[in-house]
Amino acid sequence: MASKKTSANKYTVPGLSLKAGRRVAVILQGRLYALNDLQLTLKHAHWNVVGRDFIGVHEMLDPQIELVRAMIDETAERIATLGMSPNGLPGALVRERAWDDYAVGRASTTEHLAALDIVYDGVVSSHRDALAATGALDPITEDMLIGQTAKLELFQWFLRAHLENSEGTLSHEGAETEKTAAARAKK
Repeated sequence: MASKKTSANKYTVPGLSLKAGRRVAVILQGRLYALNDLQLTLKHAHWNVVGRDFIGVHEMLDPQIELVRAMIDETAERIATLGMSPNGLPGALVRERAWDDYAVGRASTTEHLAALDIVYDGVVSSHRDALAATGALDPITEDMLIGQTAKLELFQWFLRAHLENSEGTLSHEGAETEKTAAARAKK
């Protein structure tokens, strides 16, 4: 969900209409909210993961957090380049997002990884939607989103590699919520 309160300038990048520049910036504002939420969620899991494989998962999350933070900066700067004012304030994120807070507190590595897999499902899917919406409007933004989506998909694979058995089944198969995924992975 994109913010309707993002302030607009009266310019955008050369070769892009003002209307198209604003449309792309509004789409990117939604990505900015999602990425900010993702990095906070990953850090929360990093602090609250316990049990077997703790150190491996704890240390696996930090590089993901750093790369997502770089995506946040890249996205905000693209919004500004398009002539809009990026909004990274927490109140706006909470007000404008279409999802709830991460549902898992202190929990085992498998519980957090399964719950984070559901989070990545949402972020990757919505990044792909943004990619489809911006592709015909702005190939520069499309390229940025392609690179980000590739990294997000790779991160999700890292999580899934911990949750998959030798037959290729995920421990939380069929779960649609973070809590359900965590409960199924715990078994």
